[in-house]
Amino acid sequence: MNGYSLRFYMHENQKHHGKLLYEWLLEAAREQRVHGGSAFKAIAGFGRHGQISAAHFFELAGEQTVLVEFLVDAAAADALVARIEAEQVPLFWARLPAQFGVVPAG
Repeated sequence: MNGYSLRFYMHENQKHHGKLLYEWLLEAAREQRVHGGSAFKAIAGFGRHGQISAAHFFELAGEQTVLVEFLVDAAAADALVARIEAEQVPLFWARLPAQFGVVPAG
């Protein structure tokens, strides 16, 4: 199947409506019948401000980046981005072409 890898980037301690943003985003996607999504915590990186952060012990607790990714068709990608915009959630996102499928058990 052809579709998109829809990725959202946020700080792990970022909240929306009192809930961790990555949890809210996963729930919002599930409510829109997206078939699955995953949240990944970065071990190092830098953003638009150029500040490099890396997970060293507890000094950056809550400041690491979390990536939430969904593999979706165009309609689901459009609907999820529209929901984020309607909620005015401050997120950086990327939409990349993807080919995906399921290998049957055998």
